[in-house]
Amino acid sequence: MECYFLRKFLPQISRGTESLQALSCQMKDKRSTLTSFMKQRRMGLNDFIQKLATNSYACKHPEVQSILNMGSPQDTELLNANPSPPPSPSQQINLGPSSNPTAKPSDFNFLKVIGKGSFGKVLLARHRTDDQFYAVKVLQKKAILKKKEEKHIMSERNVLLKNVKHPFLVGLHYSFQTADKLYFVLDYINGGELFYHLQRERCFLEPRARFYAAEIASALGYLHSLNIVYRDLKPENILLDSQGHIVLTDFGLCKENIEPNGTTSTFCGTPEYLAPEVLHKQPYDRTVDWWCLGAVLYEMLYGLPPFYSRNTAEMYDNILNKPLQLKPNISNAARNLLEGLLQKDRSKRLGCSQDFTEIKDHMFFSPINWDDLNAKKLTPPFNPNVSGPNDLRHFDPEFTDEPVPSSIGCSPDSALVTSSIQEAAEAFLGFSYAPSMDSYL
Repeated sequence: MECYFLRKFLPQISRGTESLQALSCQMKDKRSTLTSFMKQRRMGLNDFIQKLATNSYACKHPEVQSILNMGSPQDTELLNANPSPPPSPSQQINLGPSSNPTAKPSDFNFLKVIGKGSFGKVLLARHRTDDQFYAVKVLQKKAILKKKEEKHIMSERNVLLKNVKHPFLVGLHYSFQTADKLYFVLDYINGGELFYHLQRERCFLEPRARFYAAEIASALGYLHSLNIVYRDLKPENILLDSQGHIVLTDFGLCKENIEPNGTTSTFCGTPEYLAPEVLHKQPYDRTVDWWCLGAVLYEMLYGLPPFYSRNTAEMYDNILNKPLQLKPNISNAARNLLEGLLQKDRSKRLGCSQDFTEIKDHMFFSPINWDDLNAKKLTPPFNPNVSGPNDLRHFDPEFTDEPVPSSIGCSPDSALVTSSIQEAAEAFLGFSYAPSMDSYL
């Protein structure tokens, strides 16, 4: 199995994707390359490095070591680490005020897989009592505890709890747990990921990009008002609701209690969107989110992140040293905004002194009435046209075609009656997202 992994997987990494010019809309013969690039993006470089680093056989391969050495020092340390055995998956995790001790998996009919992540899956579920549809995020305790990610999970819970009514942030209804899983019952949003729509259309016209950027900025400004830095803005974490409004989701990398002048220094995020100060391992502040907004806006207008390279080390060097290059097919206002947001010196970046107010007052957003925007009175530029909760046309078939694991809906009692906790954990060894090798061919 390990040999197959090395023989089949490493050549795909080495080849990378075609150049930016080869991704042109007009070149139909290159669409498969774009799809391949997008699928690699979806997996995420960080998740991929974790998978490599935790495979003891693969780590001995010189090419794997070379790839890992291109990442952060934390990635490289995994090669020589001797981790202690993970805690038992039955360990209780304090879910705090969101906890619903009477809830159980059998309360729901789990209908479809609609997303995947490092620690579990997101499923469309219908409550058996009230017939309401929810997105239920099911996380595997064993995976969380093994990677010591409890703090990130609890951070996500805390941020969800603080989101009382903001129109562009996903809402948490409640959470519960079984012996081996955590369940977050969230708003069901079925207009599709911004990532999915970018994959299909490659780029957006400026008015559409402005609308999305405004709603994203509003959500980030609200989080900042709560002293929360988001840190992981990317098209995969931005959803469209059934009318076409933005909904920001996945708060696992949020950092709480960052005062207006406060900083943090944790190395985290997604490679294409890392700000220079994060790469430099310097303390960073809220302006890291405005850099990410600039990167996402650039991608909406041009089709790829601003400093993208198929070579990760080269991409990092581009972020740190390469001047921002803007093609002439956007307005002067858009150019000025991108130059302000993608300013490498955070002390000169747009938003560094008055945060969201500076973004809101920029001339690029002059057509936006912010009160109407937050009241959802502005008509979205794109309507997903979903017919109802069962309309899954905007979810990737890679997810929805996958059968729902029967163990997802097991209640604590039935799971423990039929098997030990250890057996339940073993049944979910493949729970984390890992695309098939064939998806890269």
